[in-house]
Amino acid sequence: MSTLPVVAAVDGSEDGWRALDWARDAARRRGAPLRVAHVRHHAVRTPPGAPAVVPPSPEDDPVLAEARALLATVDDRPRPEFVGLDGAPGALLPELGAEAQLLVLGSRGRGGFASLLLGSNGLTAARDAECPVVIVPRPGRTVDAVLPAEPGPRVVVGLKVDGPDDVTLDFAFTEAALRGARLQVIAAYPWPIQTWTAPGDLPTPFYDQDAVEHETATLADGFLAPHRERHPGVHTDPLPAPGDAAALLVAASKDADLVVLGRHRRRLLTPTRMLGSVTHAVLLHAASPVAVIPPTDPH
Repeated sequence: MSTLPVVAAVDGSEDGWRALDWARDAARRRGAPLRVAHVRHHAVRTPPGAPAVVPPSPEDDPVLAEARALLATVDDRPRPEFVGLDGAPGALLPELGAEAQLLVLGSRGRGGFASLLLGSNGLTAARDAECPVVIVPRPGRTVDAVLPAEPGPRVVVGLKVDGPDDVTLDFAFTEAALRGARLQVIAAYPWPIQTWTAPGDLPTPFYDQDAVEHETATLADGFLAPHRERHPGVHTDPLPAPGDAAALLVAASKDADLVVLGRHRRRLLTPTRMLGSVTHAVLLHAASPVAVIPPTDPH
């Protein structure tokens, strides 16, 4: 198990305290140190000739003081570390992931509009951090559609059978093992299959949905096989299903412990980091915490 810390980003909001609670539990499960970070969104400016203003230390930061008080009754070993930083959270939060095995944030902070489902800092961290990022939503999110699932602890992972990501699957299996949870694997396939023909082309061939679903299930089993061997105690529930992947994952998030998704790899024509439309939609609407896993390719 990695000795890198689990980092909880707090800002004094209820969302931040929920993230801290989730991060503390994650650190305990991993046997990892907990680091509590507060990025103070203000610049320290002094007029010319005036004495320099020294930013407050972590001991003098009221947000970190409250975090310290919340954790004072918890017998965690090693004791949490508290870090105060000054600057733009959108720039500094992703940097915290360079020395972390997990970065945990609430879905929103103190700023922004109350109607926002996810704050810009959470989106930026999920897109840019070098470590997995977990976004903890506000309680009470409603999910209209629900997928069948066995009772008990459950981790959900999205699997693209046309481009599987072993790092994402490994994280999901590891998390399920740590929680003693089942792993529900959502393998979405498009249906009905859309095809386009030009005038004069042959008619569109007929597609058998049962055959498409069987092929999806077969591919999913093949990609899951090596992970099942490494985690024999994790019971998997593969679910090949027709429809939109984001909608299926949001439906699966109801009563789940965690939803795990991969982040897009950089490509030649899209060299910037991207979340992907499915990951973005699930972050906005899932009822459970969502983990976004960076790709292995650093370029």
